[in-house]
Formats: sequence, structure tokens, C-alpha cells
Amino acid sequence: MRILVIEDNESVSEMIGLFFEKEGIEGIFEANGLDGYERAIHSTWDCLIIDWMLPDLDGLTICRKIRERGIEVPIIMLTAKDGEADQVRGFEMGADDYVTKPFSPLALMARIKAVTRRYTAKELSDKEEIRTLFFCLNLHTREVSVKGEPVSNLTPKEFDLLHFFIQHPKQVFSRDQLLDQVWGYDFYGDERTVDVHIKRLRSKLSLPDHHFFHTVWGVGYRFDESAGTAP
Repeated sequence: MRILVIEDNESVSEMIGLFFEKEGIEGIFEANGLDGYERAIHSTWDCLIIDWMLPDLDGLTICRKIRERGIEVPIIMLTAKDGEADQVRGFEMGADDYVTKPFSPLALMARIKAVTRRYTAKELSDKEEIRTLFFCLNLHTREVSVKGEPVSNLTPKEFDLLHFFIQHPKQVFSRDQLLDQVWGYDFYGDERTVDVHIKRLRSKLSLPDHHFFHTVWGVGYRFDESAGTAP
């Protein structure tokens, strides 16, 4: 595995580097945002780990510019920011995951394994689709439409979460279950990550007379196209 780490904190880079060496991972490190971006787009990587605050070019801008170029590579953001609004910004810029400092190398490795496993899944045919009462998902192009209207602003993780729910209609899942099934690891942090994504999906996909993501108080969430308007 070959991973680019764009991080200006020397002690954090050293910690990650030592752990990568033990895991047999080739880690390439850049401390400057602009240099890191140039290296990210001119080589092939199994994963990018990008700090939020960087000299010359911040991590969010790097993430956005990479996605604008159509580059499909797992991106994990490193940051000391842990607010919901900050998480939303990171996901909207195209990040696949979000690790809050301070963190353990084992937690970071779990995230790396999860995001790279999703990206290396077998390719699906262009015509492979899932159709439901309201939704159409193209699993190859990752395009979504609701009642025939395209939805163009879903993040990669929002698509994955919608896909999972559509595969399990009317089933109730706890936050821990969703983290395990969609994020693919035992979560080392705040379960609000799930709440943030559900909130965003409700905002982007609900119709004036219909909501699809329902809260089951004290348990978690379920997806139901026939359950009316109560969220």
C-alpha cells in the first residue's frame, strides 16, 4: 500500500511514519499544502491523508480540487476540529472519513483499511441499477434520482449510506451498526457522524410530502418509503 500524508506537524508525521513502517506501508510525506497537492495529482495512491490546516493550501481546498479533477482516491482528513459543521464541510468537499486529533495509529489504520476496501471493490457494470418506489441508484456511476429527478450533490459516504438503507428497507439500525456496516470499522470517536449524514440525506432527498429516513427513538434509524411524512 502506498499512502501520501500531507501533514505539517512533524511529530504527527513521525508517529504515522513509524506505524506505517511496522505495517509494511510505503508512506510519502509532505509538509506543505501546495507541494502535497501537486504530488497527489501527479502520482497514483492507495489513500491520501490530509491535515485540515496547512501552509500555502489548506486541506479542504486540496480535497475539493482533487475531486474537481475527477480523481477517485480514498481521502481521510486529519483535524483538531470536532464540530458538526466542520465535519459537514469536510464531507461536502469529498472526504471519505474524518479523524480528530489526537488519535491512535490503530484507529487511523482501521479507517485506512475501511476506505481502501470500499474503493477496491469489484467494478459493477454501467447498467447495474437499483430501482425502488421513489429511487434509482446506478451503482457504477453512483448517480441517484428521486422520482426521476437527478440528485447531484450527494457525497460518497451519503451515497453509501443511502445504498445500504435501500438494501434493507424498514429495518432498524443502531448508530453502531451503521458505522460497522457502512463505514466498515469499529468507530473510535463520536457517533454524531451518523446523525450528521442522516441529517444531510433528509435535507437533500426528502420530498414535500414524504420523508424516508425515520428516527426510532432510543434505537437508531430506519429507511421506509411507505411510512409517510413523519421523520
